[in-house]
Amino acid sequence: MLAELSIRNFAIIDELTVSFTEGLTVLTGETGAGKSIIIDAVQLLCGARGSSEFIRHGTKKAELEGMFSLNSTSHSSYKKLEELGIPTDEESIILRRELNANGKSTCRINGKLVTIAVLREVGSTLVDIHGQHESQELMDERSHINLLDQFASKQFVDAKDAYSQVYEAYNRTKKRLKGLQMDDQEMTHRMDLYRFQLNEIEEAELISGEEETLSAERTEMQNYSKIVDKLQTSSQALTAESGAMDYLGVVLHALQDIQSVNTTYGKISEEFANAYFILEDVQSQIQNQLDSMEFDEQRVQYVEDRLALLQTLKRKYGQTVDEVIAYGEKIKRQLDQLTNRDQEIEELERKLAQIEQDLQLEADELSTIRKQTAEELSTRIMEQLSALYMDRAIMDVRVEELSHFTENGKNHVVFYIATNVGEPLKPLTKVASGGELSRVMLALKSIFSKHQEITSIIFDEVDTGVSGRVAQAIAEKIGQIAKDSQVLVITHLPAVAALADSHLRIEKHVEADRTKTKIQELSLEERTEELSRMMAGEEISEITLHHAAELLAQAQTKK
Repeated sequence: MLAELSIRNFAIIDELTVSFTEGLTVLTGETGAGKSIIIDAVQLLCGARGSSEFIRHGTKKAELEGMFSLNSTSHSSYKKLEELGIPTDEESIILRRELNANGKSTCRINGKLVTIAVLREVGSTLVDIHGQHESQELMDERSHINLLDQFASKQFVDAKDAYSQVYEAYNRTKKRLKGLQMDDQEMTHRMDLYRFQLNEIEEAELISGEEETLSAERTEMQNYSKIVDKLQTSSQALTAESGAMDYLGVVLHALQDIQSVNTTYGKISEEFANAYFILEDVQSQIQNQLDSMEFDEQRVQYVEDRLALLQTLKRKYGQTVDEVIAYGEKIKRQLDQLTNRDQEIEELERKLAQIEQDLQLEADELSTIRKQTAEELSTRIMEQLSALYMDRAIMDVRVEELSHFTENGKNHVVFYIATNVGEPLKPLTKVASGGELSRVMLALKSIFSKHQEITSIIFDEVDTGVSGRVAQAIAEKIGQIAKDSQVLVITHLPAVAALADSHLRIEKHVEADRTKTKIQELSLEERTEELSRMMAGEEISEITLHHAAELLAQAQTKK
């Protein structure tokens, strides 16, 4: 259940913290007081799309936080958190979201940063929000199969998993087969292209690391004159008459003459001798380089041409020579596959035929379970509708067969209904009124609340436009749902408010030239006054107070 909700700088709410209890919690208040803002906050907390327009004017960010208390760590929410690597606390989950003025959103679950998609995934296991317009789901026949499947047994879940695995293999094989079954003209064009590209790459006889070696060689060739000049200068300075080596030789002999005087001179002589012989070796290397230097114009042209070829191949087939080599290997494999495609097509066709047989068996299993489930769901919906004063309505959840496989099997599910005696059954999407759709959806919620693990169900003014005994029936139905799940309801109906286990009134007032919203849990006396106001407006009288007290007493008796 949603145990606590904290809101800061959200719409007209500056700061608000509210605790919720189990059972049925009713939120009432004047139009515009901020009741729907509370629902908007919960929706955003559970991953709905946000906007900087939600941020209270004059502030930089809106902050939302909700603590959900669960009675078991085996709840699907905990399993989801474990899959996502999110730390879990003892039987509670804390969702937090910040909306910033720059449009960015920060989401956390139990303190860990997550994406909006992850927040939405976890939030969907915690809260189910049913608003005035949610009945539109019933108006989309594509959703009917999902509604039916939600009611199905564990046996169906296992069968659906088995079907999904075979369906995935079916799609992979079919896609591969389709790729090979291109028309002959397209295949010829592709094979010609692959042959041309492969021939161009193979003729180049590429070597990994070749480009780097050639680039270094070209740099040396471009600096040939400079290198020769500097080597000659160095050699002459060392070996010419009266050059450096002559003078250094004089020093060497002088130091050797005194090296035996004491150890200090001996050490100096030894170190200088080492340096002298190193310089002799360097001078020899310089001379060898000069002797080997030769400018080969043909080699220069080869290096330039080779580097230009590598650049051309890289522009066509990859950013590096290694990538070009890898591309050549890839198209060689693809060319082999196309050359031998007839044999592979035959093998894939045999494989696909076998998979289709297996998939048909799995689809038949799904269809059988769905038809059994549809009968039970139709009966259960009619039972619920009867309590909502649609006792003459006939509901038929029909499972129709498709000629092709889909991710849901080979079924198309349509809800049919006849709301009046003597009328034929027609698709729900074509005959039901808004009020009837709301009652059908409420009937489904009543049924599914016992089958799903959703901890909190929120109804946002689903009772709009109804009155009298229908309003009373809706109130009682919401009360029944609250026995299995925490239910939060925004309502204008006294009959619904009277059944509340907790009644919260939302008010707005002006303080320091700013509109603020506050929320207050009502006592029994305050609830009587609130129900009286809901019945008669601001003019509360002894009669309306008496009726309100009587309504509360009746509600407590029914509970």
